[in-house]
Amino acid sequence: MSEPDPKSVQDMTAVVQTLLQQMQDKFQTMSDQIIGRIDEMSTRIDDLEKNIADLMTQAGVEEGEGGETKPAEGSAQGSE
Repeated sequence: MSEPDPKSVQDMTAVVQTLLQQMQDKFQTMSDQIIGRIDEMSTRIDDLEKNIADLMTQAGVEEGEGGETKPAEGSAQGSE
């Protein structure tokens, strides 16, 4: 067999390197987008938890052990 043309090998190497760089750039962009969305979701969940806690306080409900809810001491709900 004859030796491959050094120019074609260099061209192929350059094409493969370019494709790998493009793939790496796309994966990095996607990774950054996913991390950004996770951060946003985390912030929204934190806000939701705070709003639920505020609503429970306004309603006179306390959260007990294990996530159970019970009327707050001295609230109108527990005095019937």
